[in-house]
Amino acid sequence: MKYKFTYQTTAFDLWQLSMYGTYGSMVGVCNVIFTAAMLLLAAKFWGDINIFMKILLVIAICLFTVIQPVIIYMRAKRQVTTIPRDMEIGFDDNGIHVKAGNQSSDLKWNKIKGISKKPSMVVISSTDKHGFLLTNKMLGKQKEAFYDYVISKIQK
Repeated sequence: MKYKFTYQTTAFDLWQLSMYGTYGSMVGVCNVIFTAAMLLLAAKFWGDINIFMKILLVIAICLFTVIQPVIIYMRAKRQVTTIPRDMEIGFDDNGIHVKAGNQSSDLKWNKIKGISKKPSMVVISSTDKHGFLLTNKMLGKQKEAFYDYVISKIQK
């Protein structure tokens, strides 16, 4: 079986992947607990505290709900500029084939570290920190078949 896609990763896709990673871990649980605690503190003591403490509480509430996501998005915007725009990625029985401009690269299936399926994307990891992000928009209706195909190849 063969699959071929035009590789189009946006800053939003990288941001989403990072947010899945953060909020799908213990760090995300701690973020949620911290934010809930700050909301409860603000609700309980808002009328009794000075303006400086109110500002600190608002900043604490915004830390993981606004500030962190904005910083992650800005990092994703910088990161996406390093990805070539004319990139094609193909998958067949021999492995993964990447073509960008006049350069090409092949990656055998035994070099793939893993695959994970998120609600809006499939991530194929070639190393601990590098891989390929294929969004639902890119995969279309073949997402499940593609995921099953890649799983069958990396389990051999």
